[in-house]
Amino acid sequence: MEKFKKISEKVSEKSGKLNRFLRRNAAGQTSEKGSVVNRIKNNSTLDKIKKNWKRGRSTKKAIRETAVSWAFLLPSLMGVLTFFVIPFCVVVFYAVVNNPIQKEFVGMFNFERVFTNNAFRQAASNTFMFSIIAVPLAVALSLFLAVVMESGIPFKSQFRSFFLSPMMVPIASIVLIWQVLFHFNGIVNVIGMYFGGPKIDWLKSDKAQIVIVVLFLWKNLGYNMILFMAALSSVPKDLIEVARLESATDSQIFWTIKMRYLSSTVLFVTIMSLINSFKVFREIYLLTGDYPYKTLYMMQHFMNNTFASVDYQKLSASAIMMALVIVVLMLIMFLTENRYGKDIEG
Repeated sequence: MEKFKKISEKVSEKSGKLNRFLRRNAAGQTSEKGSVVNRIKNNSTLDKIKKNWKRGRSTKKAIRETAVSWAFLLPSLMGVLTFFVIPFCVVVFYAVVNNPIQKEFVGMFNFERVFTNNAFRQAASNTFMFSIIAVPLAVALSLFLAVVMESGIPFKSQFRSFFLSPMMVPIASIVLIWQVLFHFNGIVNVIGMYFGGPKIDWLKSDKAQIVIVVLFLWKNLGYNMILFMAALSSVPKDLIEVARLESATDSQIFWTIKMRYLSSTVLFVTIMSLINSFKVFREIYLLTGDYPYKTLYMMQHFMNNTFASVDYQKLSASAIMMALVIVVLMLIMFLTENRYGKDIEG
């Protein structure tokens, strides 16, 4: 019995050791698995930290680049704000008050006063007539010259230099040339009288605007011609070759292919010619002075004389009306070009 008890005690002791060993192994494996899980969790946390850090760096970089961009734009924005936006706001303010001292709001009174002014009506009518005649002529003639130059005529470079030469002549020299040509005793009258024509005082008659239109065309045709020549050279040659293979005539090729690709250039040339038509005041002023013949009295004359009389309310109202007319014309031209040339650009 005692031996049996000893054997059972040893067996129970061994089984207890075995159980303790198994428990320790189980505990060791569990801790090992836990450590693996913890490591995975730690790694995912580190990845999140790295991603957030990189995102923070990219955000800081974007903010820094935006700040640098605005720093470069700031001088230009300050210039536009100082010389365009703020003065325009001042003009709008002057147009709706009675005078700069009392500053009483009068609404549309200044606009009514300008619109009923005979000098303003005369200047607006002359400017409108000059622009509606000179601008289409400048666009059409410069396009015609560009097409002729592209056709491969002889002495092409000499003709191009001839049409560009007015851009290099000072305005004072241009005025002197025109005075010599169109004076009452000038060269044009001498030639006209030689062929039996009447003697005309060109700058003091109803034909005075013809002189200014010719001067405007002479000055601007060369620059517009170069723009159209550059646009014509960019028209795809393969389309023209295909059209010729399909027995298309030159006029069909021009109106259906070339004009499609010239639409944006036509818009640009028209806008530039319209702007230059408002700058013709310099030549007229140097030719005729403050108060020229009635057909040469332009909007710039009216504004210049109004400024000299220190009537800022009338001047501001007329400037706003003129700006609105120009904006409407620009909008019409942009809509026309967009409708005509959208299939090319799109």
